[in-house]
Amino acid sequence: MAEIPIKVKHAGKTYDLEINTESTGEELKIQLYSLTNVEPENQKVLAKKMVKDDTPLSSLGLKAGSVITLMGKPSADVVMEVPIERLKFAEDMTESELAQQDGAIPAGLQNTGNTCYANATLQTLRSIPELQEELSRYTPSAATSSSAPSSMFSADQLAQYGIGGLGGGNDLTTALRDLYKQMGGTQQGFPPIMFLTTLRQKFPQFAERAKSGHGYAQQDAEEVWTQLIQTLHESLKISSDSEEGTKFKSWVGKFMAGAMEVTTTCDDAPEEDSTTQTEEFHDLKCNITTDVNHLSEGMRIPLTEKIEKNSESLGRTATYTRSSRISRLPKNLPIHLIRFFWRRDTQKKAKIMRKVTFQHEIDVTEFCTDELRKKLVPVRDKIREVRKEEEDVERAKKKQKKRKAQDELEAKESKVRGDEPMQKLKEKADKEKAKEGGEAADTKMGGTEEVHKTDDELEKERAEKLAGMKKDVLAAVHEDLKADPTANQTGLYELRAVVTHQGISADSGHYTAYVKKTASKVGGVEDGKWWWFNDEKVQEVEAEKIETLAGGGESHSALILLYRAVELPKVEEDTAMKV
Repeated sequence: MAEIPIKVKHAGKTYDLEINTESTGEELKIQLYSLTNVEPENQKVLAKKMVKDDTPLSSLGLKAGSVITLMGKPSADVVMEVPIERLKFAEDMTESELAQQDGAIPAGLQNTGNTCYANATLQTLRSIPELQEELSRYTPSAATSSSAPSSMFSADQLAQYGIGGLGGGNDLTTALRDLYKQMGGTQQGFPPIMFLTTLRQKFPQFAERAKSGHGYAQQDAEEVWTQLIQTLHESLKISSDSEEGTKFKSWVGKFMAGAMEVTTTCDDAPEEDSTTQTEEFHDLKCNITTDVNHLSEGMRIPLTEKIEKNSESLGRTATYTRSSRISRLPKNLPIHLIRFFWRRDTQKKAKIMRKVTFQHEIDVTEFCTDELRKKLVPVRDKIREVRKEEEDVERAKKKQKKRKAQDELEAKESKVRGDEPMQKLKEKADKEKAKEGGEAADTKMGGTEEVHKTDDELEKERAEKLAGMKKDVLAAVHEDLKADPTANQTGLYELRAVVTHQGISADSGHYTAYVKKTASKVGGVEDGKWWWFNDEKVQEVEAEKIETLAGGGESHSALILLYRAVELPKVEEDTAMKV
């Protein structure tokens, strides 16, 4: 953006103004309106020539310090509006206000001694917006709220952090709610003391002391994740009297639980009737073997397994095959990479170092039942068509912008040289449009005259085509999927957070979390960058950093992948589309 300072003379006064030479006269008039209160329709702007709305400022030859003249008066009924709220500068804001500003760095969590496993898990769970909403409404039952507070920390210890009295005794959901609320009011590293106290009280395995005798032992992030999800499943109940209560028992069942159709057949007696049942799951597993190189390969393994149980038809123990297929996909899907196994010789959980790649977007339709796949695939395919069209539209816009800039440059050069007639320039521009494969031209039937469409007409056509394609996506959604809007309706998932582990053992090493940044404003566009939560240290990293977390050594490798359903497109009335 080429910005230069100029001066504006109006009604005996001189104003300083910075303009973008790549903009137009219309944008200049809006700037002048903010300076002088003269409405654009009342303005006459002179800069060697009369400036019109469509005049490119680059054609005026303005340089730093150039002077332009504005003529015109504001309408008599114009009243300058006074801002409803006084402008507040950063130095006048409280810590909580600063933390809630767009683009603010989120709070980290202090490591109070081998607690990185909990910190990474908490940051990942915090990225789920529906969980934040549900926790904000959560009120513990009388039984849990009246539980005696933990005595693991003294009142003085809690008071020095300003958290005395918080938490609900042994109610872990209350402790989680309070922790997230406090994190939302700071950008500093916060000590999750009350949460850890409640966690250790409810689940004593996390209160295990370190073998050195100093502090607590390191734990497995996957274990604390599992216990937290189960706790939320038990506490965030949905009333059975409500319409939702007839479908889901809890918030977890609604937003994080899928359904698996499991068929069991007897290998030793094929004639024995197979059994099919539906089981709820809260995550999917990725087994890692010597043959697994990619996430999808490891996910297939646990879906087909061999078990041994008693066969009534054979009267003995027999081998059975359990085949599992997904019949409901949740909106939020955690995938656990099974990297740890128990080594008897060292009496520790050892780590599988093998590199297993994963994608920012995955298609899970291959793991679904035939019935569900038939409902998802048409929607998935049409979404991909929409994306391709969006890419084509974006490329066309860039070509259009580049051609327009070239035309303006050539027009400017022709004025300087004075040796190239405007007709020749027009012919050259027409040839460039014709090269764009018919996008910019339409031949009349029955005649030889070529009618060229304006850029605005082309843009409108593209927007209308894209709007129609997005409506086709919505029309392809099966009625069963429409009736379950909190499930995945597309078969596609996008990666939103990652828990990583560095080291060779679950009992040692270090856990961190990566969480994808959300758009700073409602309806905004994400910049593709991520937050890296390394205990209390929080920094921004590029998306390419996530590619390095596939493992293959002692460095940070993905342990838990949190995916979120790719949502259906939203169709706006003015055809200005956005997925």
